Amino acid sequence: MLQLEFDTEDLPAAERFAHLRDLMSSVPVPYDVSSDHADGFRFRKRDLLLDSLRVCDMAMQPVVLNRTRQLIRQSDPQIYNILLLQNGTVARTWRRNEVTYSPHDLHIFDPSQPCESRAHSTQGMIRCIGVVIPKKLLPLPGSGTERLLGRRLQGQEGVGGLLAGFLTQLTTNPRSYLPSDGLRLSSVLLDLTSALIAHALEADDILVPESRQRGLVLRIRNFVQQNLHDPRLTPGAIATAHHISTSYLHRLFQRDGTQVAAWIRERRLERARRDLTDPALAVVPIAEIAARWGFIHAAAFSRAFRAAYGTTPRDHRHRALDPRHEQDPVYP
Repeated sequence: MLQLEFDTEDLPAAERFAHLRDLMSSVPVPYDVSSDHADGFRFRKRDLLLDSLRVCDMAMQPVVLNRTRQLIRQSDPQIYNILLLQNGTVARTWRRNEVTYSPHDLHIFDPSQPCESRAHSTQGMIRCIGVVIPKKLLPLPGSGTERLLGRRLQGQEGVGGLLAGFLTQLTTNPRSYLPSDGLRLSSVLLDLTSALIAHALEADDILVPESRQRGLVLRIRNFVQQNLHDPRLTPGAIATAHHISTSYLHRLFQRDGTQVAAWIRERRLERARRDLTDPALAVVPIAEIAARWGFIHAAAFSRAFRAAYGTTPRDHRHRALDPRHEQDPVYP
């Protein structure tokens, strides 16, 4: 689990804000930064890289972050951000929406959309934990995305409390985790995030009948994630488990531009790819790992893996586990 740290305290006070502006304009998700506290600006950030995910523990003085259309055209890596606010307030404006978040609030936002965030605090620095998740890994239903993005989600109880507690514990003492824990922690984080999304949509079901279909899609996707190991996980089996027809299942996924079988295969390949890079599983045969994720035939698994990632399972494992191959950090 790779850790990267940045702290303006390491720079001369007169250079801090200019350095931060330069940094924030050149990262994969660039922002324009301004502040009334530019002189001697204080900002610290620690990144934990968990496989394809990134968790950011941040503290800063009051600041305004602006994600403009020009910056989006400059770089749009297709990610979602999740933010847990711990101290201070954040007022976010996007499209015709404006929401102010308070401590213990969670929310999901899409940096592919122009937005402005105004972070403020009257007592100490603004503190928050951010999560960066590639869109392809987060099962947000296309038809329900607008209802979820920017929505204030409870981070003190229920499923939101579980996610908030996990993020807080993870960032409180990250040095207590082993490098190989990153793969396992990323799976836990994805599962908790998916559970929070499903919970939010199911709560909508009680109030808004039109959202029931979105809740069904989320339940199906979570069912698939929990049963990827079963080679009998077919569209027909999924439809039967949810008391719908197979044709209706296909229509549900097609509305989001997805094919059921292809989506299942992608999720299985992702899980197998993670296991192949886990040092704790280094002696487990590749065919056994493939079988763990529903691939009965080793040759078919190798062909699918190469088609998806441009390399064989064996070569992928070798590069990931051989200490002579440096792994450059990836910033989604």
